[in-house]
Amino acid sequence: MSPRDPALTTPKTIALPTTPQRPPRTALDVATPALADPERAPAPHLYIHVPFCFHKCHYCDFYSIVDTRGRQPAFTARLERELAALSPLAHDPHGTPAPLRTVFVGGGTPTLLSPALWRDLLRTLDERYDLSAIRRGEAGTEFSVECNPETATRELFDMLREGGVNRLSIGAQSFNPAHLKTLERWHNPANVGRAVEMARRAGIERVSADLIFAIPGQTMREWLDDLRCALDLGVEHTSCYALTFEPGTAMTRRMELGRFEPADEDLELEMMRATRETLAAHGLHRYEVSNFARPGRESAHNLAYWRQADWLAAGPSASGHLGGRRWKNAPRLDDYLTIDEDGFAPITDHEAPEPRRNLVEAIMTGLRLTEGLDAGVYLARAEAIDGVTGARLRAAAALQVSEGLMTDCDGHWTLTERGVELTNRVVRALMDAVDP
Repeated sequence: MSPRDPALTTPKTIALPTTPQRPPRTALDVATPALADPERAPAPHLYIHVPFCFHKCHYCDFYSIVDTRGRQPAFTARLERELAALSPLAHDPHGTPAPLRTVFVGGGTPTLLSPALWRDLLRTLDERYDLSAIRRGEAGTEFSVECNPETATRELFDMLREGGVNRLSIGAQSFNPAHLKTLERWHNPANVGRAVEMARRAGIERVSADLIFAIPGQTMREWLDDLRCALDLGVEHTSCYALTFEPGTAMTRRMELGRFEPADEDLELEMMRATRETLAAHGLHRYEVSNFARPGRESAHNLAYWRQADWLAAGPSASGHLGGRRWKNAPRLDDYLTIDEDGFAPITDHEAPEPRRNLVEAIMTGLRLTEGLDAGVYLARAEAIDGVTGARLRAAAALQVSEGLMTDCDGHWTLTERGVELTNRVVRALMDAVDP
């Protein structure tokens, strides 16, 4: 938090807890039934969460911390133990490792870890998991790492590439210093281009840029300038999200205190339309509501999320999905470091497979994709719950089609351009049909 904003800082008289608040369960509760299933498929995807940041951006509601206690070595050692514990879930029932399709390291700022710690982490991944498909560059595989441009070094990028990393997601957010200041995002815009060039010299050809629009005070011209800056760098993928004011963030608190006004809704909609048109004109097409890529350069890892594939999760606050089960690691570094059940991390949530909930989640994520949903498959899943659920989903989909928000073409439900602008409304209508 900014020292210039005393209303947003913790009073010095409040003593923050340092003892672990022990959750009652660990991810062993997820692994045990999964490993006992003789017909289980190996998990093909892996997410790793690195919580460290050198500054907490005011809009961010992901779990991240500014570490003042030198815990990165302890964290990395603990992460290696967790990765070892999870690795049998990426093996077939006979114990043979199956090739991972994707690895994604997010945060936080993963590139804040020192090269020495990265070396240890990459070695563990290589020893415990089969990265052969990723190293061969097979279609639909990737090893992505999120990167703050201020942390980019040639030594680190060379090491990442040697360890199998073939894609970077660079948090640009904006190329306008004034808007970066509004977001409390601390980096020099010029260093985004430096990081992109450094990645390419290291042999990491696939680069994505994250951008935010509808920042308070941002004009359409300034947003188009941001898009042009990203395109001039030759990125093959970009994620463009409208700024959202998440509960509990410093950004939301500043808005509530009247420090600024949120962007006008009509301007935000115009920016959204301009994003699609500008990027499409340069060969980056929308494949998800907020994500654009050149053909074949979509984020394979995020597609796995949106398609409800299975993925393992490591690191504090990381969420995983396996055979319809969902779990979330405890979002507290002290708990993560001190609670260790055979390597498995403490968890705060664990949801067993449940057909209605699983279908709702699949609709929520799948309809965001340009490929849409296979209507026959989803209606069959709804009817398997009960006939009433199937009839409600069919009627809800027909209503969205009649209102011009969704199409039903060749057995697929997809959002229209107007539907994309009202994604939450359409998705909510279908979700409510399944779980009223």
